[in-house]
Amino acid sequence: MDTSWLQWALPVGVVVAFLVFKRLGQVSRDDAHRMVKEGAKLIDVRSTMEFSSGHLPGAVNVPLQELGAQAKKLGEKDKPVILYCASGARSAMARSTLKGMGFTRVFNLGAMGRW
Repeated sequence: MDTSWLQWALPVGVVVAFLVFKRLGQVSRDDAHRMVKEGAKLIDVRSTMEFSSGHLPGAVNVPLQELGAQAKKLGEKDKPVILYCASGARSAMARSTLKGMGFTRVFNLGAMGRW
């Protein structure tokens, strides 16, 4: 049985899975702006150092690695939360984490530059 196709299929599958995961729950720029105006929390999941070097107006910094410990900063679990980071990878992971903690309205803006 020829299994040479696995040499390229497995890496391609991993990349596709990552891209799908990254886009899961992604919100458009316009929707993010509207939701923030309507009271959604804007959360920067980058490091404290990255946040201090510049962030979106009104954003609260909750670094990804501190998300569980600082979840109270996000407010009630049924209120909308919009997450962002440098590339969209950490905010996608943060969305998954928050969904697992029972937050119901969590959206991923992705990269900060999408704002």
